[in-house]
Amino acid sequence: MDVTQDELERVAAELGAALQARSWRLAVAESCTGGWAAQAVTAIPGSSAWFDRGFVTYSNAAKREMLGVQADTLATHGAVSEATVREMAAGALMRSEADAAIAISGIAGPGGGTADKPVGTICFAWALTGQGVESVTRHFNGERSAIRAQSVREALQGLLDRLQ
Repeated sequence: MDVTQDELERVAAELGAALQARSWRLAVAESCTGGWAAQAVTAIPGSSAWFDRGFVTYSNAAKREMLGVQADTLATHGAVSEATVREMAAGALMRSEADAAIAISGIAGPGGGTADKPVGTICFAWALTGQGVESVTRHFNGERSAIRAQSVREALQGLLDRLQ
């Protein structure tokens, strides 16, 4: 399924309005999307009122150092796991001025997939101040850019759904 930049920006603008209505700020922790969620958010005029920061933690070392993901979590579950994205989202919340955080980690391809975690496996987590962390795993089809675009949309829409 093709996701356009316009669609990502539409969802980002809706998310921004929902965050602003609460006087909340957002942080994002990204791996396979490489900052695309932060880019979609900052494409919105006025996003400085509700976007705090983004962490691009592509390597396991970055996940540990920047977000506090436990080495044991990575060793036991892998970078592409709900356990890892839950710690990424919690870490983004803790290490920012944000009230809400999104985390994304997955296998965008074309290589890197396994029988257990095929290409297109993407894990998401959403952390809200005082409300804990929720996570989910999705499976997307398409080439690398399509998987990444679908992942950004899922992450932004997922937080919007939780705020509405």
